[in-house]
Amino acid sequence: MEKAKEKVSIPKSMLLPQEEMLEVRKKGQKIKIGIPSDYSKVEYRVPLTPQAVDLLVSYGHEILIEKNAGKHASYSNEDYQKAGGTIVETKEETFQCDIVLRIAPFNMDEIDALRGNQVIISSLQLYAYKQETIQKLLKKKVTCIAFEQLENEDGFLPFVHQMSQIAGVTSITIASEYLSNSRNGKGVLFGEVTGVTPAELVIIGTSTAAEYAARAALGLGIFVKVFDTSVYELSKLEEKFARKIFTSVFYPKVLRKALVSADAVIGATAFNKPPKFKVSEDLVKQMKEGSVIIDLNVSQGGCFETSKCTDFNNPTYVKHGVVHYCVPNSPAMVSRTASISLSNILIPILLAIGDNGGVDNYIKVSRGFRKGVYIYHGILTSTDIGRLFSIPAKDINLLLAVF
Repeated sequence: MEKAKEKVSIPKSMLLPQEEMLEVRKKGQKIKIGIPSDYSKVEYRVPLTPQAVDLLVSYGHEILIEKNAGKHASYSNEDYQKAGGTIVETKEETFQCDIVLRIAPFNMDEIDALRGNQVIISSLQLYAYKQETIQKLLKKKVTCIAFEQLENEDGFLPFVHQMSQIAGVTSITIASEYLSNSRNGKGVLFGEVTGVTPAELVIIGTSTAAEYAARAALGLGIFVKVFDTSVYELSKLEEKFARKIFTSVFYPKVLRKALVSADAVIGATAFNKPPKFKVSEDLVKQMKEGSVIIDLNVSQGGCFETSKCTDFNNPTYVKHGVVHYCVPNSPAMVSRTASISLSNILIPILLAIGDNGGVDNYIKVSRGFRKGVYIYHGILTSTDIGRLFSIPAKDINLLLAVF
């Protein structure tokens, strides 16, 4: 009886599901990554640092970097060469790679220069796109993935979180700079000095950027007031600070009083969502002359009716006596810090792509990575983009069965 039990074997049919899973996942694949320079687009960040390139090359991957792509993040061509990267003279050479990795979105000429049937990983920045741009990407049969829509397996947005932290902290630096005489400001110290009334800051929103702006401002002794549509979100924000901040929903009289006395106002509502509230032009007119507005949501429509996109060449304009700073990629102001942060997030993603046998396989096994895909093999998969540009979109989960 016991011997009979020892001879019992597991039926082959019970092993089939495991075998099928193994077939889906191919053996690790070496990938060729191209990194063009974004300096012409007034973008100073670079997606991979030399340290990241060194690690990826050690896994057998090939990295092509356009000459001087890391210059404004203080990374030289020699730094990348020592790390095992290959420096190329033109961005067109990087556009022939399996994966093109960059910060800025593509313009029409750059799309023409793409090899096609490849993968693009970059910021989406919808404000920079037109219907013709999207149509051209579709014709190239590319797969496009947006940094700001990528999630981890817990639904966390790592790129948005990291860049929002940086944007929040730098917004305080920017406000301080434009209130000082060095930028022909009104000569106000954005901080606290004994015997002098502290500077006042109003923050619109309770996002990560809002939290880090408030944190930096409180550290300088600035009087902080935060407005949002949600009492719950305001309460959560209050709990994060040992020092008391003023919070309120958007009561017209309360908001008006705060804006009239504010030295700086920061728009920092939740990313990836249209702002729920906009400060009217009439309220901007009532702000103090020489006060500063910093709109961190300008790429998504802005938090102020008077906002319009600017860049680092001409970052500000004055309207109704108020200085407006509306650079959509403000983390690039501290390009080295931002580049290190981006690189830290991208390294495990790129290694996982290689381990899983390429981008297509990784899209299938990683739900969070799949969330970032807005074009898949030349087919639009983002309903938001489809709605905006009147282009039909398809569910990527259905497409995965075909490719």
